[in-house]
Amino acid sequence: MRRRAIYEYKYIKRIEFHEADPAGILHFSNYFRYMELAEHAFYHELGFSGFRLKKKNSHGWPRVKAQMDYLAPLAYDEEVEVHLVVEEKLRKVLNYVFLFRRVFDGRLVAKGRLTVVFVSVDNDTRKLKAAKIPDKLYDQISEAPKKLLEAVE
Repeated sequence: MRRRAIYEYKYIKRIEFHEADPAGILHFSNYFRYMELAEHAFYHELGFSGFRLKKKNSHGWPRVKAQMDYLAPLAYDEEVEVHLVVEEKLRKVLNYVFLFRRVFDGRLVAKGRLTVVFVSVDNDTRKLKAAKIPDKLYDQISEAPKKLLEAVE
């Protein structure tokens, strides 16, 4: 049975001690790590690995653009929901919007964007080449409805 294509994924992460600065506030760089954790969980949900290094057919998803707007702090031991939304799906590129909400009160604390390109990897030279997203994955992903995208703006 074929699954319906999905355009969003929600990932919950508890902020760990080592991710906070001396004041107990989540360090800004970790928001980018959290986007990546949500993205890879999204791929795994679809039965696909975000990075594969094999003798043949290695692939990856280099980032070509990353952006973050910080709206309110998160602190050690709080939980944050990272809501991945597929903004645009092209044959070789995916554009995501990420909404960060504090779990206990639902407050929007940050908003990010990420552009990734699917690449094949030459294992001998480590050279990357943009490639079509495999049909098995491409067909399971859809762009979010315009109404949802307008709501995240």
